Amino acid sequence: MNMSTSTDRLTPLTREQLQFYKDNGYLILRKSASDDLIDAFNAHIRSIRLSEDMPEWAKPRRGQDVVEDKDRFSLRLFNPHLHDGFAKQMMKLPVIRGALAQLLGDEAAGVQSMYFYKEPGAPGQAAHQDYYYIRNEPNSLTAAWVAMEYTDEENGCLYVIPGSHKIGILPHGKVKNLEEHEAWTDEVEGVDLSREAAVVLDKGDILFFDSLLIHSSTRNRSKRWRRSYVCHYIRHDSKIEREDLKKKYSLE
Repeated sequence: MNMSTSTDRLTPLTREQLQFYKDNGYLILRKSASDDLIDAFNAHIRSIRLSEDMPEWAKPRRGQDVVEDKDRFSLRLFNPHLHDGFAKQMMKLPVIRGALAQLLGDEAAGVQSMYFYKEPGAPGQAAHQDYYYIRNEPNSLTAAWVAMEYTDEENGCLYVIPGSHKIGILPHGKVKNLEEHEAWTDEVEGVDLSREAAVVLDKGDILFFDSLLIHSSTRNRSKRWRRSYVCHYIRHDSKIEREDLKKKYSLE
């Protein structure tokens, strides 16, 4: 049995991986969360949404509106780290803290978390840049996307345009393909989307990506779910413009 050391967790990235991220704007750390941890967190979130006494913060919502019980396992759980200790610890995984410190050159802080459900048939999100939604200065916004189960083209994986983080922020407009994508988000304009590449992830893989990387997801055309836990981070000395995300959480 191989035991990871403290150094492995706090400086998990090699020089080659750091260069790959710099060139492409994303990086996958394979099997960085154990199956036992993922299973426990999935079960924990399910128990919250299954409870007859579901707390107010956990209720499924579209915008600010609480919706029907049938959406308990279809709509995302927004910012669970604000209320739930397990969700906060998942945001603070040592391997995530260490990788972010290497990518950003300094300690990061958590600002947002989302547990996504994507049931069979659910649409994806059109191509966009996270910085469009979460402005911060100096821009250091970075996502850590933890696969809660196997994710591929059939069940609606992410697609990225490698190197697109170097273009800068692009204009966004109305979503064009409503058969494929949700209508509530905007879509990046002025870019060749034929360059998108699928990001296939195993359960426990963690995908890191830059806030300017163009990425999207497709409709779930399988009979499988596609659950994920996605957190956003900024360098500890960056400042968020959005009032609802101004509170920063140390990863210590």
